[in-house]
Amino acid sequence: MNGDRVKVGIVGLDDMLGGGLVPGSICSIIGTYGTGKTTFALEFAWDGLKKGENVIYISLEEREDRLLRYMQLKGWDVTPFLNKSLYVIKLDPTDFNIANNRIKNELPKLIDEVKASRVVIDPISLFEDLFDTNSERRQEMFRFIEGLRDKNCTIMMTSETDRNNVFSSRHALIEYLSDTVILLRYLRPSGSDLSAVHLALEVVKMRMSAHSREIKPYDLLQDQVMVYSEANVF
Repeated sequence: MNGDRVKVGIVGLDDMLGGGLVPGSICSIIGTYGTGKTTFALEFAWDGLKKGENVIYISLEEREDRLLRYMQLKGWDVTPFLNKSLYVIKLDPTDFNIANNRIKNELPKLIDEVKASRVVIDPISLFEDLFDTNSERRQEMFRFIEGLRDKNCTIMMTSETDRNNVFSSRHALIEYLSDTVILLRYLRPSGSDLSAVHLALEVVKMRMSAHSREIKPYDLLQDQVMVYSEANVF
């Protein structure tokens, strides 16, 4: 079964996922600032490009040039892929009509046109912010996600955590609509040692697959993300 999986491309994480993501599934990376959500998404995109796949990266936060710069700093030469197998689209979340229309209506068409097998939306929480009420947000997000399920692609979305709950996305919605939920957070040792802060990862949910339920440490290195699937947090 592992050979059929879609690799995230992060050492240790794919092991925790039983070999990778289920093809055609939707994965959410949820975490507070500084936990590396965009880095995880870029690793997922780069892994697809290396394998000859077509990738769409929708950014609602970082400009295209900054994303490409991040990838170059990692030693990835993305120039040969631009607008051929890598399509980076920057949307302004403050312009409701344009952002809403392009994500809901144009993205599904673009997936078909370029035959994308991997799609990233970073962060989906800024798209959720566009809606005024919880009921409207639930209705529109459900329709959007269901529409993406008709496409032959694997999707990764990032989301910020709620200010008051590090275990929940900002609107406590996307984790229920996703097939796989990966939670990123800071852990501080108990006791008097306040100097050491650890990054920890947990696969909270994964439909249609067995997966690790352990909390594992990870590092954001210059050229890669390392998830220490054989180690304990402390």
